[in-house]
Amino acid sequence: MELRNYLQRKLSAETVKVYCRDINIYLQTVGEQNALHAGYGDVLNYIGTLRKTYSSGTVHRILQSIKAYYQWLLESGRRNDHPCRDLRMRDKKTKAVQLQDLFKPEELELLMTREERYAMVQVKNQLIVSLLIYQGLMLQEILGLKLKDIKLEEGTIYIKSSGHLNSRTLKLKGRQIILMQRYLSEIRPQLCKQETDFLLLNIRGWPLKKLDVDYLIRTFKHLFPERNLTPMTIRQSVITNLLKAGKDLRLVQTFAGHRKPSTTEKYKQTHVEELKEAVMKFHPLK
Repeated sequence: MELRNYLQRKLSAETVKVYCRDINIYLQTVGEQNALHAGYGDVLNYIGTLRKTYSSGTVHRILQSIKAYYQWLLESGRRNDHPCRDLRMRDKKTKAVQLQDLFKPEELELLMTREERYAMVQVKNQLIVSLLIYQGLMLQEILGLKLKDIKLEEGTIYIKSSGHLNSRTLKLKGRQIILMQRYLSEIRPQLCKQETDFLLLNIRGWPLKKLDVDYLIRTFKHLFPERNLTPMTIRQSVITNLLKAGKDLRLVQTFAGHRKPSTTEKYKQTHVEELKEAVMKFHPLK
């Protein structure tokens, strides 16, 4: 509780939740007493172990969580030093597409087939999933959608520009138009507890949050237990599948909102890597 209170004075509520989870896993893994007396090498070994399983971005975040834990110990008088303050990750940040995490179109369609107990929940969840698997939207793009961005009579959705993506207007599929129409006329009025122009609301009537979508996607984990199903890997799969289907690179670039052709090109390069994987799997080098 003391640690949580300490973090809450410095970080957002969502970040506090993530940091506390990372720290708890760290303490459970190495033991609380071992963590309390750990040195630079101990933390370095723990981070080294994580590198074998997680992406550099995830490991970097966990390291920041652990640093916050030791800063709390230092400031609260439980330690008189900070064992990993100067520990830095030198990994070059990369957004390379991870082939093992990609999903075929028919696999993505499975996310639309689950039956929910309540029609209200089913329509809302299917609408969110559809924006991921058909338009390949970034999570933040979904959260930022406004009522004015939907043109049902034209069957389109407008995605505003962000720091690294262009704005674009995308076509909705027929199934989505039906879902959207029902959501806007029946579901959203029931959910809405206060006046807001955000399109998507959670079950409590507030604008949809990252945690809401992350939780929804985690409920499908049983379908692909060995793979990393996230909004990002869904988006990467959608873009890769379009290129595999022979769509023009420039059209896919516009669809994805990429500002540079090279960003889209990296998805096309996965075909070469996929071939290499197949060769190594069935004809490994001796």
